[in-house]
This record gives sequence, C-alpha cells and structure tokens, in this order.
Amino acid sequence: MSESAETQAFPSLGQAGVDPYSIPLEKIDVSDSEIFETDTLWGFFERLRKEDPVHYCAESEFGAYWSVTRFEDIVHVEKNPEIFSSARSIVVGDPDPDFPLEAGFITMDGPRHIAHRKTVQPVVAPRNLKLLEPLIRERVCEILDGLPVGETFDWVDRVSIELTTGMLATLFDFPYEDRRKLTFWSDMATASPVMVGAIGITEEQRRAALMECLEAFQGLWAERDGKAPADRLDLVTALANGADTKGLAPMEYLGTLVLLIVGGNDTTRNSISGGVLALNENPKEYQKLRDDPALIPNMVSEMIRWQTPLAHMRRTATRDTELAGKQIKKGDKVVMWYVSGNRDESMIDRANEFLIDRKDARQHLSFGWGVHFCMGSRLAEMQLRILWEEIGVRFREVEVVGEPVRVRSNFVKGFTELPVRVHPL
Repeated sequence: MSESAETQAFPSLGQAGVDPYSIPLEKIDVSDSEIFETDTLWGFFERLRKEDPVHYCAESEFGAYWSVTRFEDIVHVEKNPEIFSSARSIVVGDPDPDFPLEAGFITMDGPRHIAHRKTVQPVVAPRNLKLLEPLIRERVCEILDGLPVGETFDWVDRVSIELTTGMLATLFDFPYEDRRKLTFWSDMATASPVMVGAIGITEEQRRAALMECLEAFQGLWAERDGKAPADRLDLVTALANGADTKGLAPMEYLGTLVLLIVGGNDTTRNSISGGVLALNENPKEYQKLRDDPALIPNMVSEMIRWQTPLAHMRRTATRDTELAGKQIKKGDKVVMWYVSGNRDESMIDRANEFLIDRKDARQHLSFGWGVHFCMGSRLAEMQLRILWEEIGVRFREVEVVGEPVRVRSNFVKGFTELPVRVHPL
C-alpha cells in the first residue's frame, strides 16, 4: 500500500492543541494526522457528531472528502456496498500511481471480494483457532515470564509486537526466527515518506522493503503451490491453491499480503498496548479486573472499542445518493470514522468512559460492519483474552511509568512506545 493509500501521515495542518469549537465548522479537517499523534482528536469528532455528522471537508492533503461520524450512519454506509464502494481505496488518500499496490480483497466488491475472502477464511475459522489456542498460551507465558520484573521496559516492543508477530509467523507458516521481518514490513506498508524520513529511510527504501517482502513470499508460494489445502492450513498455501487466487499477479499478491500482515499485526498489537494504558488511566476499572478476572472476555471487547486501532475506512460513492440529509455525488470520498462512531453516546451509553463490565461491549465498530467485517476478529479477541488471563496470575499491575508515544497517522491508531513496569502478585 502506498504512502497516500495507507498511513496518511503528513505535516501538521495546525489543528492540534486548538479548541475544536474555535474553528469554523467548514474548516475542520479530521484527516490531520497530528491530532491523532497528540491525542487531541476527541473534541473535533464530538463537535462533528453534534453539529454536522456527515461533514464535507473541501480542502485537505487528500482533497475533498465527507466525514461520517455517527454510529448509525457508519452502519448505513457499511450495509450498502453497492452505493459505497471499497474498490477505489479503503483510506482517505488515493493510491500512488507510481507504486500500483492493490490492498487485497478489502478493496474489492461483490462476488470477487467474497471469493478471495473465502479462500483465506478457514485459517482463522473457529476450528483452527481452537487448535491454535494452546500455542498462543505457550507463547504468552514465555513472553511474560521473560519480562524484567521491577525494571522499566517498552511494552510495545517486548509484549505487543512480540506476541502478534509470532502469531503472524504461524498463520503464514513463515520462518519463526525471522518473524520480526513481518513487523518491519507491516511498518513499511503503513508508513509515509514523512514518517520513514524521520527515521532515516527514504521512500525508495520503503518500496524496496515491500519488494523484499514480495520476494520472500513468492518463495513460500513456489514451495507450497500444488499442495492440497488439507495438507497445510496457512495463508500462503490457501492463496497459492485457491481457485480464485492462484492466478494472482505479483502486486496483487503483495497487496493481499500487506492486508493480512497489517490486519494481523497493527490492530491486535495496538489494542494490547491501548488496553494497558486504559487500565492505568482508569484505576477503578483495574481494581474491578483484580476483583473479578471473569470480566476478561468482556473487558477485551471494551479495550478494542476504546482503542479503535484502525481509525477510519473510506468508501467511494458509485452514484449520487443522500446520507443524513446531505447530497453525496458519484465519485465522492466517504470516510467512516470508526474512532468517532465508537464514542457516539446516542448509541453507546457512557461512550466516553472505559468500563470493563459494560453491557453489550461487543457492540462497537472497531472490526467494521457487514461484508467487510474483520475476518480475524475472533483471533484478536482470543490473543487479548489469553494475555490478560496470564497477566492476572503473574502480576498485580502493569504500571505505565512514562508518556506513551503515539503513531503519527490518521489510519493506524496506535503506539510506538509505552514504558511500563510489572509488579508481581
């Protein structure tokens, strides 16, 4: 995925730190990545939900776009893929014509989308997850038992990334000793030139890293081509042997890989980090967890809602239509801000509070809705559940001891660092 088609990280447009109610309504641009990096986005979305829930932004780094900010309106868009298409792009920016990387089946509509999704769905189906659960627990235990008790360390690196990248290696049957390459490729896929330049990597090097990813996975494809799916249940084998995917062009294959890597990496890892931060910011909820570990499955759903690890998804109008009284024209960008819908108090009671015993906690938008609902949702929930079960039998507290460092992105809502200390029971 290109810089403009994935992370959407650009220099500040000047809204971070500004009172959201002091800006003319028509000038609000919630695609400004700095409001996400500085965690100052909430007032802007609150104002849009109240005053202009389907809001037109005429000028931004990505051109004009509509912001859909209320829960019910987002669900309406999701339920009508024939009007609001995924095919052009699933993020507010358009694809880079100089690097034609398609974003896999998430940018497909209709029967083709269904066929490609069905090809890989069995890898994360309930039957296979039941087989994977003991392995996940074993790895969680190994990670937690290796943490330096009483010393400060980075939770993102030592736990969030380590757990999710190991799971990715398993799902792809990728060499486990090279699993951190998957994290690197995921970061390169979701990074813009602005971001990679800040760490001394050029756009050319970013693209070269993605081509390295393609080369590595082409080798795995060649090894597994012709094997019956029953012989091996992994994503590469499924794609190489699926009737609808075995003819994928190289860049289509890379796009599908990026979709699966990012979907399995960024979302879960940022919910793991965001959950630790949420409990620290809400100590009464942390005490509820200590008093009643049976709340963990419900808490996991609340953590995923609260973090909303992918802030938005975009659709493109296929025809003139109306949404919440606004006239949408054919070809217009329509951006569903999940991060706003998940704080919509007209649909979620006390939406701006983190409550681990929340009723109907699974009613959230973090996994999308409708035909594009996240196929790995149950795997994400299972990893988080197992992690917190094992944390609870080892540590009284995972204490955040410094400021989190957030990703400069309006798409991946996450963390690059979270300094913590763990305290034993």
